[in-house]
Amino acid sequence: MSDKPGILKRIFSSLWKIINTSRIIFLNLVFFIFVIIFFSAVFDDSDKVSVPETAALVLNLKGDIVEQKRYVDPMDKLLAESMGQEEDRPEILITDIINVIETAKTDDRIQTLVIYPQNLMRAGLHHLQMIGAAITDFKESGKEVVAFGDYYSQNQYYLAASADKVWMNPQGMMVLEGFGRYRVYFKEALDKLKITQHVFKVGTYKSAVEPYIRDDMSDEAKEANKAWLDQLWANYKRDIAQFRGLNPTDFDEKAEQLLAKLQQADGSFAEYALRAGLVDELRTREEIRKDMIEKVGKSDAHASFSQISFKDYLIATKNPFPVENPTSDKVAIVVAKGTILNGNQKPGNIGGDSTAKLLRKARLDKQVKAVVLRVDSPGGSAFASELIRQEVELLKAAGKPVVASMANYAASGGYWISASANEIWASENTITGSIGIFGMFMTFEKSMDELGLNTDGIGTTDFAGMGPTQELNPQIGAIIQTSIERGYKDFLTLVAENRDMTTDEVDAIAQGRVWTGAKAQELGLVDKLGDLDDAVDAAAKLASLKQYDTKLIERELSPKDLFLQNLLDNAQTFLPEASEDSFEGNKTLQDMISQLMMEFERVNQLNDPKGIYSFCLTCEIN
Repeated sequence: MSDKPGILKRIFSSLWKIINTSRIIFLNLVFFIFVIIFFSAVFDDSDKVSVPETAALVLNLKGDIVEQKRYVDPMDKLLAESMGQEEDRPEILITDIINVIETAKTDDRIQTLVIYPQNLMRAGLHHLQMIGAAITDFKESGKEVVAFGDYYSQNQYYLAASADKVWMNPQGMMVLEGFGRYRVYFKEALDKLKITQHVFKVGTYKSAVEPYIRDDMSDEAKEANKAWLDQLWANYKRDIAQFRGLNPTDFDEKAEQLLAKLQQADGSFAEYALRAGLVDELRTREEIRKDMIEKVGKSDAHASFSQISFKDYLIATKNPFPVENPTSDKVAIVVAKGTILNGNQKPGNIGGDSTAKLLRKARLDKQVKAVVLRVDSPGGSAFASELIRQEVELLKAAGKPVVASMANYAASGGYWISASANEIWASENTITGSIGIFGMFMTFEKSMDELGLNTDGIGTTDFAGMGPTQELNPQIGAIIQTSIERGYKDFLTLVAENRDMTTDEVDAIAQGRVWTGAKAQELGLVDKLGDLDDAVDAAAKLASLKQYDTKLIERELSPKDLFLQNLLDNAQTFLPEASEDSFEGNKTLQDMISQLMMEFERVNQLNDPKGIYSFCLTCEIN
């Protein structure tokens, strides 16, 4: 009898060994090529990023401004960088922006700050205010700040308005459209597909589930949303008016007002902006180049003014290998940014296990005397939120005070994880509150019936076989609603206990309603208004620290990833960024589609083990 199966097995086994060995050799060759390129660059200073002796710092922010960057595999990033590819949606750390502006203030090589916000995408009003304050402080050096662009979005214009001079292309455009909250509602579509919605919630204003059970926004949601949107818009107008010497009532909020002024400007948006005092001059790109050459000199590298980009200046001035003082007392900073999910999550999202581990690490570090929990989250899993909050309690029990510092968002689960802190700090524009609970799922029994599909079987209990293909037993629905109500009661209780309020007092301002940071302070949900630095100072004061350093507690990379990350960071020092003098445009339609897809993705990744969520889907602004 022939042994054909055994022969074939040995042949394929040998082939696989050859393929696998070739794969390993290829990957190692690629790796060593990168290492050779890196060390070649290290010993060749010809292309090293350096700051010109006299230059303008161009604040050409490209992408979304964030508290924490989402995780990107270092090998993927290294390969992309080597091929000249950029991320579809880059992210910029708010701390990097502030540090660059502060460093440039005292850098004698930097003569002028140029704001070129053309490629800025998403940015919360809190972050814009932080940058605006840093630019205002930069002016104290006596150095000029100018801004220019072909056009300005509302976020981009906030930064531009903080400059001494604002220029725009004669063919440019800008409209301050205000803030709004608009969503797509699916109920009628789901009804046509005969999909049954099962929604369980507590909170009159808990509107996260409305798109699935309504075809329009409820009156309660409109009331709550308008209140905080109006407050943010008033703050935006106030800041712009102060920057530009205008009156907050000068803004055109009605279509007929804008139309009348646009007609007076002969249909030119640029001329309209000039007459309205929003810009100082209309200039072409060439006129701007010539003016800047007169101010800071001509660049040797290209036919434009002497300049260094934000990215290059960050690389040139940031210490790639910061040294930590091993003996000093520390105020630890733990960043909780993104949707709160169960388990371990990579940076960019909050993991019930992973973020709790970071807090535990701070608790076990003898040099850490206080902790600031920096929250930028609309919430998510109630279970994961509670795991994080329990670690906050353990820090306090260990004698280490905790200060919660709210950034753009700290709503629902974002407030849950903040509630037990010794002090809660927020920006006046933080979107917070949304104290409420919900759960939801869909069943498809009617859809299946329409297609002639049926589910049948037998089980030992009412719960056996329960699933999306069967009609929900009303008593099972009542059990779920009871669990949701208990979750809301727990939420009220933990807020009441930590904010020195009764549960009835908390309930009166809860019900899923969203508040701004300023209003939350009035209501007793927030202690003080301020930024991250204020929160760090407060934590140090609570711990009676006179001398201290700050320490960022973050996810540790594996030895391989750490090596690749260091390789990438240092390689960038020798790879100058392409000039931003090309006046690139942004992609408005692409941004809109991206935002819609992000909302669907966020909902799909929710993974609370009990299916109970404290999440604010209405907190983001359109």
